[in-house]
Amino acid sequence: MKLNANNFVPVAEIAITDPQLTAAVKRGTQAAFNNREAAMYAYGTEHGEGLRQQAAEAKRRALRRLPELLEQAEANMQANGIQVRWAGDAAEAQQHVMEIVRQHQVKRVAKSKSMLTEETGINHVLEAANIEVVETDLGEFIVQIAGETPSHIIAPVIHKSKEAIRDLFIEELAMPFTDDAAEMARFARQHLRDVFLSADMGISGGNFLIAETGTICLVTNEGNGRMVTTLPKVHVALIGIEKIVENLDDYATLTQVIARSGTGQAIAVYSHMINGPRRDEDADGPEHVYVILVDNGRSDIYQTDYAEVLSCIRCGACLNGCPVYRLTGGHAYGWAYSGPIGAVITPLLNGLENAAPLPHASSLCGTCKAVCPVDIDLPRMLLDLRHDLVEEGHSQFIWNAGIKGWAITHRSPRLYRLAGRAARLGTKLTGDYLPGPLSGWTKYRDFPSFAPKSFHELWEERQKGKRHDRS
Repeated sequence: MKLNANNFVPVAEIAITDPQLTAAVKRGTQAAFNNREAAMYAYGTEHGEGLRQQAAEAKRRALRRLPELLEQAEANMQANGIQVRWAGDAAEAQQHVMEIVRQHQVKRVAKSKSMLTEETGINHVLEAANIEVVETDLGEFIVQIAGETPSHIIAPVIHKSKEAIRDLFIEELAMPFTDDAAEMARFARQHLRDVFLSADMGISGGNFLIAETGTICLVTNEGNGRMVTTLPKVHVALIGIEKIVENLDDYATLTQVIARSGTGQAIAVYSHMINGPRRDEDADGPEHVYVILVDNGRSDIYQTDYAEVLSCIRCGACLNGCPVYRLTGGHAYGWAYSGPIGAVITPLLNGLENAAPLPHASSLCGTCKAVCPVDIDLPRMLLDLRHDLVEEGHSQFIWNAGIKGWAITHRSPRLYRLAGRAARLGTKLTGDYLPGPLSGWTKYRDFPSFAPKSFHELWEERQKGKRHDRS
């Protein structure tokens, strides 16, 4: 997927002036946020927080043993008949997919929802090779025919209204006019049915990979995931190396919190567990299953103070709670991942210089940490990334000069007093609106007037008064 994160500010400025987009995103995120609260704490706050901490420890424990668990998972998958490939970066992941396509003479691919395939640009490579690729998740299908990219980790079409989707279906798919959402979904299912039946290969992601059994786990609310991984003769799963979990008990915890946090359900409609290709006694299933374990920068993160971010289970809860995401939607973030998790992981995977605005795309309100089902400290990481931007020389000259000037002024009592007097005089001239780069603050807020006298002046007057009284 093309990276456009350095254009966050201009794209966000356009997004917040689009009433249809902002209304759709606000409606979708607020509903998801409320549903999460109800589901996570259905049995009380203590139970919900205990579940979060249990899930957090399951992921942290897996990360602590990551190399060992990956080798264990590979051995168990191979014992199950799964063919395992390793991809160090996006190009290698693309190469593996194309080799499998050529080996099995694939012409049509049915895809289940996968953010990793967005990250690694799998669709573009397949389409460039004249392979038909069809997204079968309803939201992904909508953005595909609209020629767009997903704007949310689990709700890719959250930025569109029902009316916009209706008009898109009428224009692109010749759908008979209807305003009924259920009718639109039924029309899409009928359109996709032939894809499921005729696809040569199915591509999916993987929400979790269980090391002790070599099991691929998919958590979905639509039946398309099961169709994609069962009906075509070839199934390819692209899975990030951080998706590993130790055992079934940990999976049982995590599959609860991902549903509660993402959609407000006690458990997702489908929990699909794949243990390999069809066996002689099986009635259905693919003849070949491939797993491509993708690094693409994750190992580099693993060796830093940001390793905790690899615990993310891609539930989207931080997006639903983030006031910045609620205003801008996801496309402003300029890559596969948006919201607070995107503001952290996009710079880490692509380089700070290629996503410099994202660590600042946060009010640091802390909601992202409060709602994270595995308790990732995203606010701390955003602050650390801001520090790294300055240390690596990616901050703007005007702000560097301003901070240096502030530091010099505050080290000198004389300069401090002069600056105070100048500020009091300046605000009398400018009123509520500050000039230059400071106007970004006063554009939306009144700037409070400086006190007529500084604390030092008031203190000196008080001391003079005491001396006068004693005399």
